[in-house]
Amino acid sequence: MSIKYKLGNYRSKLRSAGCNEVSINRKRGGDGASAVKKAKRGEVNYMPDHPKGQSDDSLEEERLILVEEMKKKTKNEVLINQKMSLTFSLRRKEIVEVVPMVSEVLERWPAVFLPNELCDEFKRITSVDLLKTFRASIHQHTPQLLKLYRARKGAFGTEMEDLLNKLDQQTTNIVTHRKQTVLEGLPIFLREDSSALFKTCLDKTPEDRQTRGMKVGILIIIEDDATPTTLPSVTKFAVVLEEVIVLKDAPDLQSALAYLFGLLFALDFEDPKQLKYTFEVIEKGDGHSLFC
Repeated sequence: MSIKYKLGNYRSKLRSAGCNEVSINRKRGGDGASAVKKAKRGEVNYMPDHPKGQSDDSLEEERLILVEEMKKKTKNEVLINQKMSLTFSLRRKEIVEVVPMVSEVLERWPAVFLPNELCDEFKRITSVDLLKTFRASIHQHTPQLLKLYRARKGAFGTEMEDLLNKLDQQTTNIVTHRKQTVLEGLPIFLREDSSALFKTCLDKTPEDRQTRGMKVGILIIIEDDATPTTLPSVTKFAVVLEEVIVLKDAPDLQSALAYLFGLLFALDFEDPKQLKYTFEVIEKGDGHSLFC
C-alpha cells in the first residue's frame, strides 16, 4: 500500500476520533482541492483539540471570567494569560468555524488585542516569537533594501523619491526612521498601493474618518500643528481591521506592522489581495519563511 493511502487512512481515523484540525482541513463538497483550507505560512497549531477534561461549556465559563477580568481597571495579567492559554482551543474553533466580525471578537475576546497577549497567541499558533523575529528581520534587511530603493527610485515616480527625501531630512532617531522608510517603501517597490496599507492622518481627525475604508492597515497619526518648515511629528501608530482601531499606541511602525501581521494569524484573516506581494515578502524574508 502506498504512503498516500496510508496517510489517508490515518487521517480518516483521526477524523473519526474527533480531531478538529483534520476535520477542518478535509475536502468539502465537489470543489476538490479548492475547498481545502490552506494554512498560513508557519501555522503549526491551527485548530487544536480542547485540553483534557474540558468542553465547550466549561471553556465558555472560563471565557466569561476572562471578559470580566478585562473590564477591571487594574487587571490581573497573570490570570488573563492563564485563561487565554486555557481557552485557546475554544477561541480557535470559534474564529475558524464561525468567522466572526472583528467587532465581535473584540467583544468576546478583548484580551487578544493586548500586545503581550497577541504575541503569546501568535506563538501558540506558530511557535515563533513575533516581535523578536520581526524586529531582527527588519534590522537585517534595512541596509540592503535602502540601497535598492535609492538605486531604483526613478522607476517609481515621485512617491519613492519623496519618501527618501523625507528620510534624508531627519536629524534624530535615524535608525528608527530608516526602518520606517524601508517598511513604507516596500509596497511602492513592489508596485502595490502603499495607501492600502499605510494611512497618514492628523491627530485631531475624528476616528471614524481616520479609519474609513480601511479593511487592513496601519494609521500613522501626526500632529496637525507642524509648520511648513518643519517635518510633522508622529504621535502614534495604530492597527486597523475592518475600519476599527483594534490596537493603539504602538511604539513604532515595525511594532505596528508586526502586531497587524500577528492579528492576521490570530483572527485567521486572509492577506489583502491588493498587497499580496508585500505580505509575501514579509513572510518569506530572505527566501526563508520569516515565521517558521
